[in-house]
Amino acid sequence: MSNRYGHVEPTSASRTVRRLTPPNPLWGSNGVAFGPDGRLHVAQFLAGQISAVDLASGDVEVVVPLDGPVQAPDDLAFGADGSMYITDLVPGRVWRRDPRGGFTLVTDQVAVPNGITCVGDRLFVNEMRPGGRLLELFPDGGDPLVLADDLAMGNAMQLGPDGCLYYPHMSTGEVFRVPLDGGPPELVAEDVHEPVAVRFSLDGTLVVLSRGATGIVTRLDLFGSGDRTVVASGVVGLDNAAFDDDNRMFVSSFAGGGITELHPDGRTRPVVPHGLDGPYGVTVDLAGTVRAADHYRMVDPTDGTTHELTTFVHGITADGPLFHLTSQYGDVRTYDPTTGTFRTRARNLNRPTGITTREDGTLVIAESGTGRVLTIDEHDTVEVLADGLDRPVDVALDSAQRCYVTDDLRGTVSRLEHGKPTPVAEDLDTPQGLVVHGHELLTVEVGKRRLTAIDITTGQTRIEAENLPVGQPPGPTRPDPEPALFTHGIPGIPRQFAGLATAPDGSLYLSANGEGTVIHLSPPVQ
Repeated sequence: MSNRYGHVEPTSASRTVRRLTPPNPLWGSNGVAFGPDGRLHVAQFLAGQISAVDLASGDVEVVVPLDGPVQAPDDLAFGADGSMYITDLVPGRVWRRDPRGGFTLVTDQVAVPNGITCVGDRLFVNEMRPGGRLLELFPDGGDPLVLADDLAMGNAMQLGPDGCLYYPHMSTGEVFRVPLDGGPPELVAEDVHEPVAVRFSLDGTLVVLSRGATGIVTRLDLFGSGDRTVVASGVVGLDNAAFDDDNRMFVSSFAGGGITELHPDGRTRPVVPHGLDGPYGVTVDLAGTVRAADHYRMVDPTDGTTHELTTFVHGITADGPLFHLTSQYGDVRTYDPTTGTFRTRARNLNRPTGITTREDGTLVIAESGTGRVLTIDEHDTVEVLADGLDRPVDVALDSAQRCYVTDDLRGTVSRLEHGKPTPVAEDLDTPQGLVVHGHELLTVEVGKRRLTAIDITTGQTRIEAENLPVGQPPGPTRPDPEPALFTHGIPGIPRQFAGLATAPDGSLYLSANGEGTVIHLSPPVQ
């Protein structure tokens, strides 16, 4: 099976191994634009690369790989000479890639650059932040020219038939336009659902994409009847769109990747299938329901259904009808699927990752950024259960409610005793996901891409499964994100976390975050 690892098949001597969903062929899809070769080029913020899609075959080719200067591409546009211009969101840079493949830095003086478009030889970029600016940039030199300021989270924009530049305000549900040569911005649409991108079809209709869970697309006939139509496409987390020469519209999704042809009436045709962006944490409730924490959403990995768009979720654990989640924002929240509501349990933690629940309802969390394990009680009081670790990643409880923790920097699985870690197993290679199964601990050794069983009493280990597609795929990689997770309120690249969960029947579920799947390992053969 082809994926980011190439042809990889996990193996286990004692368990049957199967993927719940196919590997993700396009790890996140953000800005899209047709290149001179006729292919649809896709900026992949999470993957840190740019790919080109052949719309006839669905084939995907990486054209700007990880080992280049671009770190976090979020949008792209092509100039009149065939140059590709790229907004590199987290570092705050704009790049030019010439037709021969050479890179030059256009500017590093734009905060959170995102929306980008070319009008002939002219280049325009906006900033995705409160109070952002819309700028004209000059690749051959010269200071940026401000066309508009005080943008409420700008994003994908395009030139309209009237010669004005149209752009969304994501935070306020509005669309504005501004003349290319300056002048006051004009409001052209309001009460638009979570606008993330504006595009014009070939007949001059303004098309606005929503970043919400139902994939709302709003069409406005600005230069004719003035009519507005709204359809729900079902494409979760729409991000951007491009029209081909036949006026066919192709859309991307930040939440699930892929490329989809979207008809005006809301019908869809997948060109590149959607997949999982991580996933990271995974959990199974007592009824056997599986849920994964997939960075932008909580998802059912058995069919890819999004159950809630949420904020940079990484850890998850089931607790009766509830789900508890950790976030790269530093939040811990409890989600009630019957009401669709969240309850915030803690804020401003430093990289909370793995999470589990005691029998009395107390939450136990690995706070990776501080080397601590925390508890949160029913009154949302946060206390330190243990400290002195290097980088705790996941936590698990045995039948006696003793807590175990993985430390992927130290290479240990430890039992917490009197507030300090006592190693149960050492010299492991980047242990992350952790569960207790009977008298054993099971952990994902990401460095060796294997599942290791540890006897709780003796510390003896054995290999339970191998050849697992976890962690960074082979080849060029990006460094782990810096401790400061945000630049101007915008998230950086998610830290890797290969989660693990055990089901009531003894089977295991693994977050295969290297390929975008969840892997099911059947109960062991007796």
